[in-house]
Amino acid sequence: MNNYNQLIKYFEQELDKQNFSGQPAELYEPITYTLGFGGKRIRPVLTLMACELFSGVAATAIPQAIAIELFHNFTLIHDDIMDNAPIRRGKKTVYKKWNSNIAILSGDTLFALAYQFAQQADKEIVHNILGVFNQTAIEVCEGQQFDLNYETNNQVSVDDYINMIRLKTGVLFGASLKIGALIGGASVTEANNLYHFGVNIGLGFQLKDDLLDTFGDEKIFGKKTGGDIITNKKTFLYLKAIECSNQETRDELMALYNSNDYDQKEKIKRVKDIFGQLNIDFLTSEEIEKYYIKGMDYLNLINIDEDNKEILKDIASKMILRDK
Repeated sequence: MNNYNQLIKYFEQELDKQNFSGQPAELYEPITYTLGFGGKRIRPVLTLMACELFSGVAATAIPQAIAIELFHNFTLIHDDIMDNAPIRRGKKTVYKKWNSNIAILSGDTLFALAYQFAQQADKEIVHNILGVFNQTAIEVCEGQQFDLNYETNNQVSVDDYINMIRLKTGVLFGASLKIGALIGGASVTEANNLYHFGVNIGLGFQLKDDLLDTFGDEKIFGKKTGGDIITNKKTFLYLKAIECSNQETRDELMALYNSNDYDQKEKIKRVKDIFGQLNIDFLTSEEIEKYYIKGMDYLNLINIDEDNKEILKDIASKMILRDK
């Protein structure tokens, strides 16, 4: 079975073969621009890996792997508009380089193109593939709306946040694996266990993002830390601190997160000091480990070669134990 590095190289080659140009140019140029950002391509690689796990042939799932990557990039284009994010991976976001109207239309086109690729499966399984794809698309949108709601809601709990990132991030990891498994001939039970493995690893992946944004080594992380604090984003770290703190500290944290009037450096320093006093970095790492173990439990239920399981364990570790 191919490892992550082999499959990402293969996927990139297949993606490069696709032609996403067309007229009007303003609609299609942002698509090529966005896909050119690169990235880890974890989700499509998981689709290929899951297919190969059961069939021995990753290539069968290339259309669906491309569909997953197109769908993921559609969400990024629209998320950047909603988040007013000017930069992604060091480049101007689509709505900044063009405008919001073009970004919306290009994102919509990516969404439609994703379905064109997703449906390129044998008629015996295409219904199931599209069913997973549809449900995931709905849940990702639900997660994004919860995320937007939480920006102005001071009553968000840790459980609320975990459910939001499960929908916004976890389910797409799960669906990437489940779709690949179904194409590879896995049983429904095996595909579902692989789905839950992916969801839990996806939860750990997002929590690690939260942790790195505040406590990451900037030289390794590749960007300045504290972005979530500056933008008052209610991550797991903040919500856990609210849960663990006394009333005085809670009031201070809420005041810091309900205002943009503080000096940014002072605000980051004070919030990090509070997080440190409450051992929030340790508690977040514990939560990440919890989801990693839960994911491994689902993986161990699947009756596949142990060597192949090790490849999945390796990619899960790369997602969760990374430092950038």
